[in-house]
Amino acid sequence: MPESSTPDASAAAPEQNPFAVVPPGPKRVRTRHFHNAKQQGIPITGLTSYDMLTAQIFDQAGIDFLLVGDSAGNNVFGYETTLPVTVDELIPLTRAVARAVTRALVVADMPFGSYETGQVEALHTAVRFMKEAQAHAVKLEGGVRSHKQIKRIVTSGIPVMGHIGFTPQSEHGLGGHIIQGRGEAADRLIEDALAVQDAGAFAVVLEMVPSSVAAQVTARLEIPTIGVGAGPDVDGQLMVWTDFAGMTDGRVPRFVRRYANLRGVLTDAVHQFKDDVDSGAYPAPEHSYE
Repeated sequence: MPESSTPDASAAAPEQNPFAVVPPGPKRVRTRHFHNAKQQGIPITGLTSYDMLTAQIFDQAGIDFLLVGDSAGNNVFGYETTLPVTVDELIPLTRAVARAVTRALVVADMPFGSYETGQVEALHTAVRFMKEAQAHAVKLEGGVRSHKQIKRIVTSGIPVMGHIGFTPQSEHGLGGHIIQGRGEAADRLIEDALAVQDAGAFAVVLEMVPSSVAAQVTARLEIPTIGVGAGPDVDGQLMVWTDFAGMTDGRVPRFVRRYANLRGVLTDAVHQFKDDVDSGAYPAPEHSYE
């Protein structure tokens, strides 16, 4: 568990929490801390991040893991979906995030087309993220169908976070953004979760599944479940930072809670800047060099 670099007896209490931020120098969150958190009932927090500045902010705030998601397709590259994102596009983003943090676990998302053809391709992609981007772990979608790929990566010494339920890379096959695991499909979701665990993943994301089903999966698994629209009865929560901070324009998923309106703040600031330049109020004398 993260420990203080200062041998002070007063820092002993926070050690009960494997994710406690213990100033002045907490050690990194490791995959074993996810297991400890589940055992102790301590919630795990995760946010996406695609750059150095947000990574620093989230890391210093005590977020436990940062996902460099293929959601960069929508939030960085301007694609309509995550499907066009490539490994070459995600590696520099992951490298920037990994360099910026001192505590959080950095998880690199393996994009569509980088692991589906088999174990060799999956391992090759994971190795690239670990070597070229300095990621701490990788994430890939699929339960039973991705069992062999996950196992091959894990047995090679690379930690894997699974992802089941609604899997954005399969949105066309799933018929769009549809809740997964309802009715008889709940059994298949549990089967997928168990397959991810059996393959050696250290955690699994449950996206857009009924709360009652997510609770069943969480109770069945020894590894932590990370919810994305999966209700409160999971071991942790993950959000896309541009959604939770109010940066995105238009409709957001029902499960998103907006904690800020950064888009509005930036819009107001830009208008003020333009008005000041147009009126001559900026730059003022104090902004000029003699």
